[in-house]
Amino acid sequence: MVLVRRGVVDVDVDRVGAGPPVVLLGSIAGGRRVWDPVADALLDRYRVLTLDLHGHGATPPWPGDRPQTLSDQVRLVHAVTAGSSERLGLVGHSFGGAVAMRAAVELGERVRALVLVEPTPFALLTRAGHDDLFDAVCASRDRLRAELAAGRPDEAAREFTDHWLGPGVWDGLSAERRAAVLKGLRPRLAEFDAVTDPGLTLAEVATADAPTLLIHSRDSRAPVRALVDVLGEARPDWERAALPGAGQWAPLTGADELTPTIGAFLDRHLRR
Repeated sequence: MVLVRRGVVDVDVDRVGAGPPVVLLGSIAGGRRVWDPVADALLDRYRVLTLDLHGHGATPPWPGDRPQTLSDQVRLVHAVTAGSSERLGLVGHSFGGAVAMRAAVELGERVRALVLVEPTPFALLTRAGHDDLFDAVCASRDRLRAELAAGRPDEAAREFTDHWLGPGVWDGLSAERRAAVLKGLRPRLAEFDAVTDPGLTLAEVATADAPTLLIHSRDSRAPVRALVDVLGEARPDWERAALPGAGQWAPLTGADELTPTIGAFLDRHLRR
């Protein structure tokens, strides 16, 4: 672990390997550790920077003085890539994918390859006419907020996990994984604010010129599947890859499929 400090921004980041930089962004239970299989596969030819976003690892939680935005999380990416003009790769999963999308727009031509694993800028659903699916996402957010406010974190964790990953998943988690989910609940609320911001537009997250790979799984929740289609229609130039067995926790449950897919795309665009 390295705690990077740039001005008022602190970032918990791992740095391994050597070569062109690749930034890994994710936000599921376990923090940056979930990227270990991918990082291990890349470190022989890339300098891999694995970040913990706000509220994960030693990166401070979002202060909550106003609703979080994606750009607030992108400040962490700026902090660990500042002072260099190197071209880089960005890889993001779930909420980390939404952050990576915004980071690619802000970093512009510095980003040579962008990999998105089921990104979740859910506000784009309502702009594409999927009001029912967006409402379902907001309802999940509101249930989480209500359970935490009522002092029922265990119930909140069970409902949240089973809603997004499938009935009974919570009961099958190890004690260690359950503890990680519980720890991540409050950061999740702030992240929900960022991806359900009604002002969020395609222009803010889907206008980067970098070659982009959009990875998805056929067994994810309906809002995630619909959002992948929305992004694919908006950016037909993006490559798409379906990994049938990956699921919503792809870096953990689908690492065997995910790792070579990410590596091959980075090799084509970042090492040339």
